[in-house]
Amino acid sequence: MVVKPEWLRVKAPQWQRVGNVKDILRDLALNTVCEEASCPNIGECFNAGTATFLIMGPACTRACPYCDIDFEKKPKPLDPTEPTRLAEAVGRLKLQHVVITSVNRDDLPDGGASQFVHCIEAIRAISPQTTIEVLIPDLCGNWDALATILQAKPEVLNHNTETIPRLYRRVRPQGDYPRSLELLQRTHELAPWIYTKSGIMVGLGETDAEVRQVMQDMRAVNCDILTIGQYLQPTQKHLGVTDFITPEQFDTWREFGESIGFLQVVSSPLTRSSYHAGEVRSLMQRYPRKAPMLG
Repeated sequence: MVVKPEWLRVKAPQWQRVGNVKDILRDLALNTVCEEASCPNIGECFNAGTATFLIMGPACTRACPYCDIDFEKKPKPLDPTEPTRLAEAVGRLKLQHVVITSVNRDDLPDGGASQFVHCIEAIRAISPQTTIEVLIPDLCGNWDALATILQAKPEVLNHNTETIPRLYRRVRPQGDYPRSLELLQRTHELAPWIYTKSGIMVGLGETDAEVRQVMQDMRAVNCDILTIGQYLQPTQKHLGVTDFITPEQFDTWREFGESIGFLQVVSSPLTRSSYHAGEVRSLMQRYPRKAPMLG
């Protein structure tokens, strides 16, 4: 049995606050990646009254061997009431910053881009001061679908590269590293006022040099924000952990990322894509960008 090091132990959450958030999610029949993907930070985030909403799920059309989201169920048709329910949750939780992600919906012609747009519009109608981050799949390289999402003007467009190119076939077999980089590049070109963000997992056998090369590749396509976190095996049927990376190494990657021009690097063993995502609001104040007026 693999024993987790001390730095990966998570403090027990205040269950009353967690329960309040869960009650709202259950009442509105909403999914969160916090629960579906067994995120280790669920207690901390729910205690803070935040959650990363998982739309169009919980069934995924891809079977990534690191991910705990269900891929064995058949995806259901899109629910037209989901954006309204999501917006109501944002209002009830009084969120200043919201993260919306999704399962892969390769069964849909636009990969679910229209549902992202409907969710953004519904939130803006109820809570116009809430900043919105979308964590999107690669849309199978459908750049018209990407443009559709960008036209809705989320403040942050997040797309995870997940791992280094050498490990893609094993870790992300239905993904494509150049395609993920192209998605980030096209976002910057089409909507330079949107902050672009990506993330990778470590502990799957990558080298320091390979991690640094991925970071440089991201900067080459003008990625603004980077998250780096330790991969943890959800169950015995998932990929095993190769290495537990020390907090000192995460600090080294953070310093390197800042030195090559990332506006923000969140790098620690428990970091996940949406961990402390609300801090982007202060980043926007330090590095302001103005989107064109909504037409």
